Amino acid sequence: MSKFEVEEVEQVPTPPKARVEQDGARAQFERKRDYLDGFLKAQAPAESDGEGPGSAVYEAVIAALKDIYDPEIPVNIYELGLVYNVEVSDGHVVVTMTLTTPHCPVAESMPAEVEIRVGAVPGVGSAEVNLVWDPPWDPGKMSDEARLELGML
Repeated sequence: MSKFEVEEVEQVPTPPKARVEQDGARAQFERKRDYLDGFLKAQAPAESDGEGPGSAVYEAVIAALKDIYDPEIPVNIYELGLVYNVEVSDGHVVVTMTLTTPHCPVAESMPAEVEIRVGAVPGVGSAEVNLVWDPPWDPGKMSDEARLELGML
């Protein structure tokens, strides 16, 4: 039978850092010209003044949808993949969405909540929610953030 000894120390010395001192090593590992240089320096497109993706109203509607959570799953309905489409036109917003199942306990209340929340976004005059069952929802429609939150990633 082996015997264990315990030694108490106040401080452990820091190990030495690795260094490469060869002459050609610096040239070999020096960063080459970045092939993305032109792409990264290109100016970002100006924000859209329209009503599609990138517009202030559209982004505010998406933010409002991200504030609505499924009561059974701790993930918002947008990241869960329940929102299929958002259309903004002259202050009128149409949200096409589904639910996890037709027998979902919030099948009656969720579309009304989405309509109220989207209608409250500044710049939205009216909101309409189209609840569809085709294509049916499946876990593949979830974003990576939702999968991570649910421990599926």
